[in-house]
Amino acid sequence: METEKIRKHIIFYGRVQGVGFRWHSSNFANASGLTGWVRNLEDGTVEMEVQGKEEKIDRLIEYLEGRNYVLIEKMDCRTLPLEENEWEFRERGW
Repeated sequence: METEKIRKHIIFYGRVQGVGFRWHSSNFANASGLTGWVRNLEDGTVEMEVQGKEEKIDRLIEYLEGRNYVLIEKMDCRTLPLEENEWEFRERGW
């Protein structure tokens, strides 16, 4: 049985800015067929909304956890309604 798409809002805490987090997120998500966005927040965290199959979202997080210099200490995650007409994953902000 094919799983349905979901959308997650995630705040990543730890060493997640200045380490290529957004770049790696965008490249992996786009290559995996995920959509959404990622951005740095002023408090040093990174905010992400990602949409796709849950297994692919899990693989994205595992990939990010395996990056050199990235240290995810904690994640706050919640499920959101799906966004229609979203075709890519992109970086937002600075």
